[in-house]
Amino acid sequence: MGIFDLFKGKHDIEKMKKRKDVDGLIKALKNKDIYVRSNAAEALGKIDDKQAVEPLIQALKDADDLVRSNVAWALGKIGDKRALEPLIQTLKDTDRDVRISATIALGKIEALGKIDDKQAVEILIQTLKDANRDVRISAAEALRKIEALGKIGDKRAVEPLT
Repeated sequence: MGIFDLFKGKHDIEKMKKRKDVDGLIKALKNKDIYVRSNAAEALGKIDDKQAVEPLIQALKDADDLVRSNVAWALGKIGDKRALEPLIQTLKDTDRDVRISATIALGKIEALGKIDDKQAVEILIQTLKDANRDVRISAAEALRKIEALGKIGDKRAVEPLT
């Protein structure tokens, strides 16, 4: 693959995003090129179409960490409750950037009130003990955002933040 192939793939994704071609972007999630898959995930998150949730959940199993990270971000942007459990499982990912994206996504879904499940808050509290400092910081930021919006209502979340 040459440098121009990378631009072509990016250009095709941009065209699909502008046309809101959710079906085309879902197909691109299975492309052999990691950058096409990654950009397709990001585009699906920006389009914010619930039709993309199940294919994105499947893409959380992608072999590439950049793709998984963008998929987690996209699921947080869409904010569908179906993504809750898969995102929680993604917090066990070996890549810290994927765990950070999953943490941010869980916080965003909960903060926006798109789910009424306090399971996300509990998991974010547990994530404050992650081995990676950046993951712990993202969990704390997500919890602070949720708490600031008055969504937590759980005293257990306040203590770890102080």
